Amino acid sequence: MTKYETMKQLTLFFSFLLILGACKQSGDTSENQNLVINQMAKERIDAALQSFIADSLVVGASALIFEKGEEVYFNAFGQADREAGVPMDRNTIATIYSMTKPISGTTLMTLYEKGAFQLEDPLSKYAPEFADMQVVTSLDESGEMVLEPANRPITIADITRHTAGFSSRSDLGLNKVSGEADLLNLENTLTDMASKLSKIPLGYHPGQRWEYGISVDVQAYLAEKLSGKAFDEYMREVVLDPLGMSETGYFVPEDKRDRVAAIYYKTDSGLTRVPDERVHTINYSDWPMRPGGWGLKATIDDYMKFAQMLVNEGTYNGATILKPETVKLMATNHLPAVEDSSWLTSKGRVGFGIDFAVRTEPPQSSEEMNGVVGEFFWDGAASTLFWVDPANELTAVLFIQIMPFQGQVHKRFRDAVYGPYQP
Repeated sequence: MTKYETMKQLTLFFSFLLILGACKQSGDTSENQNLVINQMAKERIDAALQSFIADSLVVGASALIFEKGEEVYFNAFGQADREAGVPMDRNTIATIYSMTKPISGTTLMTLYEKGAFQLEDPLSKYAPEFADMQVVTSLDESGEMVLEPANRPITIADITRHTAGFSSRSDLGLNKVSGEADLLNLENTLTDMASKLSKIPLGYHPGQRWEYGISVDVQAYLAEKLSGKAFDEYMREVVLDPLGMSETGYFVPEDKRDRVAAIYYKTDSGLTRVPDERVHTINYSDWPMRPGGWGLKATIDDYMKFAQMLVNEGTYNGATILKPETVKLMATNHLPAVEDSSWLTSKGRVGFGIDFAVRTEPPQSSEEMNGVVGEFFWDGAASTLFWVDPANELTAVLFIQIMPFQGQVHKRFRDAVYGPYQP
């Protein structure tokens, strides 16, 4: 081989290495092509988040996605506090409302793993005030409730899947009775709440209907009784601290409050700020009430740690919170025998496990909520959202702060992540 031919082959070889390196940097390897969050997905998600603000659906939005253990997307647009001119950012502290529920359920299930209870145990075994519950069947001519004994005891499984029968049915006057009881008044303890709730008749027989409500607050009460510790303290001990979720909690100290996002209300005329005293009061003083169903604030990175623990089957960054079989149990649909699942169907073809909706079928049309079979997820009243997609080892967290609940935003975000519906 001549010197010229040798140099030519070396030049071709190094050119190949440069091309290969460029492909790797651009994400054009076969491995990256198989990822859900490829370059096209990132562009779709950017466009979706920007459109939420351009369409006056939200004031600010951020999203964080991990796939196969690696961060594959983060971006933030708009403002966390429009009036103060504070941009939406990675360290923004959001009000997560019902995204508290999965954390509370995880807290309770650490006690399940310790053998403190079985799911089919009667709730009254540990909380005797819930024995011999009555069910409202109708109102008589004078407007008084007609009662009959519950056809079976409330089980712990019932309070983990919203089938206990607790109800605020207005047709039976239960909304008025519950309102007068003021169950989740911030001056109440969880014990106070449970005592009052146990005196209110059920709206349905246990196991008859999925009705979203106070069940997770009862889970918090049960966890408090079984652990012998205040619920928020036990949650921090077994979930928050081991996961490094230092920005998540009920109480937000003064030196962090400039990072708390405002909440806005969407009307036909625009976006109006909800008064801070209506949405932040629970977090700015040390109240007796520490609800299981709502009340936590968190950063997007903190919530992602929780989601990553779940996709990793109970373990994150060396800390084991739950066993894999417990996570699987929580992420399994437990609703096949329920007569009616209320508005749960608006979230797609889903059932319900232990404090998560669980996707049981793929969407059948482009109008349905997008997602992958086996995914489990939940959201919050201010339209925050997270999901765990085990099939793709993907976890996503969307933070917006808008009321009333904006299902259309979730639909557009999911479509951006997974791409257009394919029949």
